[in-house]
Amino acid sequence: MKENDIKRISRLTAIVTQLQTKRLITASELAVKFNVSIRTIYRDVKALEQAGIPIFVNEGKGYSLMDGYRLPPVTFTEGEANALITAEQILLKSTDSSLSKEYAAAVSKVKSVMQYPAKEKAELLSNRIAISPAIAGNNASSSLALIQNALTSFRVLKITYHAEHSNEETLRSVEPFALYYSQQENWLLIAYCRLRQNFRMFRLDKILKLLVLDEHFKPHQLNLADYLAQKEKNFTTPDIPLS
Repeated sequence: MKENDIKRISRLTAIVTQLQTKRLITASELAVKFNVSIRTIYRDVKALEQAGIPIFVNEGKGYSLMDGYRLPPVTFTEGEANALITAEQILLKSTDSSLSKEYAAAVSKVKSVMQYPAKEKAELLSNRIAISPAIAGNNASSSLALIQNALTSFRVLKITYHAEHSNEETLRSVEPFALYYSQQENWLLIAYCRLRQNFRMFRLDKILKLLVLDEHFKPHQLNLADYLAQKEKNFTTPDIPLS
């Protein structure tokens, strides 16, 4: 098989993977990602359709896959599995217990699809990695997984928050926008606070209670990079407005 054929097969598989991870994706986006012409993407999509991949063309919007269609389970190389296992040990020291629990479950699924020789090596590596007890791992919060789900589904959160600077507890309805990890304060939630009518940063370990509401909100147009740049420029602290 020629090198160009190998590259095209790899690209075709990657295109299907991209379609699985996004509801809609344009030919222009695919062309940029794979560094090919839009005409090449058109040919690739046609080849996938001829191979029986159920791709829908949304005129003026992009491509999407038929609901429920999935490729066979992904296989992992030994190096990829080792990287995930190493990261798992570090995350066990995470300050959010829900994150470490979810990641451990994901790694178990990775191991389950590995071939026996690689699986045996993965188990060996798991038993040969340790993190120094001098590194703190107090699992101060347990809400990160819930917040992640609310963030991606645009659902309002109701939280009871203990503001450190004022030493008061307040009940807030917030619209989750982003998550930020700070070495000093660990996980922070960036959200639009309806009480303060502005964006705030909330420390997860200061969220005393959390409830995901059925209420949805309209996605914010704010850019995370711009928000963080403005935050740094103004030297503001968590839960203090930018203005």
